[in-house]
Amino acid sequence: MNLKVFLELVEIKAKIASVWPFLLGLIFVFHNYGRVNAGVSLLFFIAMFLFNMAVDINDNYQDYTKADDNQAAEWKKHTNIIGVHHLNVHGIFALMASFTVVAALIGLYLVWLTGWPLLVMGIFCFLVGYLYAGGPKPLSGTPTGEFFAGFTMGFMIMAITVYLNLYQTNDLTLALWGRVLLASGVAVMAIAALLLANNICDAQEDLDLNRTTIVYFIGKRRALWLFAGFYVVGYLSLVASVLLGDLPVWSLLALISAVPVGKNIHAFFQVQVKKETFILAVRNLGLLAVFTVVCEGLGLLSL
Repeated sequence: MNLKVFLELVEIKAKIASVWPFLLGLIFVFHNYGRVNAGVSLLFFIAMFLFNMAVDINDNYQDYTKADDNQAAEWKKHTNIIGVHHLNVHGIFALMASFTVVAALIGLYLVWLTGWPLLVMGIFCFLVGYLYAGGPKPLSGTPTGEFFAGFTMGFMIMAITVYLNLYQTNDLTLALWGRVLLASGVAVMAIAALLLANNICDAQEDLDLNRTTIVYFIGKRRALWLFAGFYVVGYLSLVASVLLGDLPVWSLLALISAVPVGKNIHAFFQVQVKKETFILAVRNLGLLAVFTVVCEGLGLLSL
């Protein structure tokens, strides 16, 4: 396996969906508390990134191994990366397992260092990560896929980042977690929109693979409006967090991104073809990530 295939296997282009909430967590902590614990934050980033790669490897692995009827067999030979590049299935499993084990070991060390709440959050993330593509009924093939992906990546990564930087204080209250949830809303919604766009494009393929996503239940037209609605909620949560003082006022400059994001939404409404327009949802994620991180970062510099 060469580097290009490896990066495709771990879906490196989608890693912004995990790096972004991590950065939002650091910004939230620094803006509100004026400090960051660089050591534990770096360790968490390594564990998070490794596990995120393991989850994406598992997604491809599960799709490949479960495609056993004639139509699905053709799909895995011509579409799934393992079949297309004739990768060794046992080697793929070993790679996935090694990433998971290393991430778990780092996580356990951080639990020993910071306390049991991290263990609870970590177990939840590990379970969602596995069940998203594994188990008898993968979450990715259910109407809850967008929720679990958005909540786990958008909110939980940010929440863990905040926890690791404040675990030695008395600031970890229920009210704080509500504020973190609101501040993470733009990431939660953009990630959910990304997964929904994928399911909209894959509507027929999902039927062939016996996946009943939310698109199956509400139809493509309503799914498209839900896709647009996710972005609206994300922007509203950003504004609300600024009004509450949890994010720098400069964060409002990120609203400028609504112009290109809106154009991409309009274009996606016209055509929903994976190879042609799914990239629009990826671009929206990138636009929101860059605009929010840069604008919030500028806000920190102005403190």
